[in-house]
Amino acid sequence: MSETQENPSPATISPEELKQAFKAFKKRLKATRLDDESRVGHGPMSGGNKSSIDAIIPPSQYPAAVWQELVRQGKLKYVTQGFYELGSP
Repeated sequence: MSETQENPSPATISPEELKQAFKAFKKRLKATRLDDESRVGHGPMSGGNKSSIDAIIPPSQYPAAVWQELVRQGKLKYVTQGFYELGSP
């Protein structure tokens, strides 16, 4: 079978695309955490609890091969069922 556009091989993924995807992942994670922290009970006057969100489903505008390559590079860690978290620094 021939490869489809949705699953390009790691050799066809440009470093620029990986960089943009990683940036989009971090932005989505930050927005998700801020959304969680803005709920009632997480504010500075009510104890200021931090968000417990560590993993998210990555943005769908990039193919799965991009996320797998970022896992291979150690920038992301696959958690379970399509969820990823930031890799160890």
